[in-house]
Amino acid sequence: MDKIQLGQNGPLVSKLGLGCMRMSSIWGGPTPDEHESIATIQQALDSGINFLNTGDFYGAGHNEILVGKAIKGRRDDAFISVKFGAIFHNGQWLGLDLRPMAIKNFINYSLTRLGIETIDLYQPCRMDNSVPVEDIIGTVADLIKEGKVRYIGVSEITADQLREANTVHPISALEIGYSLADRQIESELLPTAKELGISVVAFANTAEGLLTGEMKAPLAANDYHSHFSRFQGDNLIKNLEKVEVLKQLAGDKGYTPTQVAIAWVNGQGDHIMPLVSMSRRTRLPENMAAMNISFNAEEMKLLNDTFAVGAILGGTYLQR
Repeated sequence: MDKIQLGQNGPLVSKLGLGCMRMSSIWGGPTPDEHESIATIQQALDSGINFLNTGDFYGAGHNEILVGKAIKGRRDDAFISVKFGAIFHNGQWLGLDLRPMAIKNFINYSLTRLGIETIDLYQPCRMDNSVPVEDIIGTVADLIKEGKVRYIGVSEITADQLREANTVHPISALEIGYSLADRQIESELLPTAKELGISVVAFANTAEGLLTGEMKAPLAANDYHSHFSRFQGDNLIKNLEKVEVLKQLAGDKGYTPTQVAIAWVNGQGDHIMPLVSMSRRTRLPENMAAMNISFNAEEMKLLNDTFAVGAILGGTYLQR
């Protein structure tokens, strides 16, 4: 597994990251098989994937407990990234709490659930405009002095917020949604991260399933995707027409559309890590193989032209 350096002076970690969110119930659905989830994490570690991404609000703490079980006895094999700050109740988003005293509370619960003494990368899940950036990042910097955190990351923020955060304390990683279907960050946020020497942890490489080649229109009424505009009516029909181009290219190369979508993200720079969510061991070989896919100039132009900024109709997968 290739390595990526987090930040200018940060550690080397695997170029492919394992997102653990789907191993817990986030939106009130059933919890995946815990034995299989733990086995998936352990096999990922055996395969050289050491970057494990979780959040203290994933499954109301369940995800951290699960990760803790998986890394027990092999702490040195894993690099643990934890997001904090989101408040949920009964699966419903209530908002953010990024007050310094809340952060100091969150960290202790996370350390206990994970069964570790230090979190490798600690990051607010997004910025809360009611709390100054310097207070949020400054509090995490204090946790570094206490030995509870090693490096600071940020997630889902603007270019200006990234600059401000980096002036308070060096930021090692920016976690953000990035895919062929979601390229809006290329204009400001990505160039800012590169300028500042901040690595990018890119999640949602398949745009919440749009780029897998498995989605068909219309969606079932109870499909949670149907709440988002890009998956509705004519938007979905036209968006899937573009996915056909991806499917054709993938088939010609002997790969799946998902693999090509991951490979495209991986190919955007040595400072960019695809963060892929999976909860089954059977997914590991496919996703790891995607890291070895390359594109010639013609193939890259086809993908970039087909999925130019604005080509996908409707809001991003995070917007209704």
